[in-house]
Amino acid sequence: MNNKIKTFTDLLVWKEGHKLVLEIYKVTKDFPRDEIFGLVSQMRRCSISITSNVAEGFGRKGYKEKIQFYYLAQGSMTELKNQLLIARDVGYLNENIFNKIAEISNNTHALLQGLIKKSKTFLNLNS
Repeated sequence: MNNKIKTFTDLLVWKEGHKLVLEIYKVTKDFPRDEIFGLVSQMRRCSISITSNVAEGFGRKGYKEKIQFYYLAQGSMTELKNQLLIARDVGYLNENIFNKIAEISNNTHALLQGLIKKSKTFLNLNS
């Protein structure tokens, strides 16, 4: 079995992040109509930004550039976590759904932090 990472979709962090994007799209469908251009749009854009920045970082040659995009993904992750708290606290997400998405978010965040740490190791080796 060949576990070599050939494309960004092979990255575990991207896979978990993609699962998060799909969940965000699913739950925001039920948000109030007047949130379409507010919280719905923000949450969807943030979740997409996470996987998009992981993909773009993966496509970069140097580790310094890669890490820069991974940090952008981490910023979007933190922003999304804030929006999830808001959605829960205003009553758009019940506790069970919030906990499910929070778990996926935390897993994605941990994987992202691991990717950044590993990339920094390679950056230091190649400096």
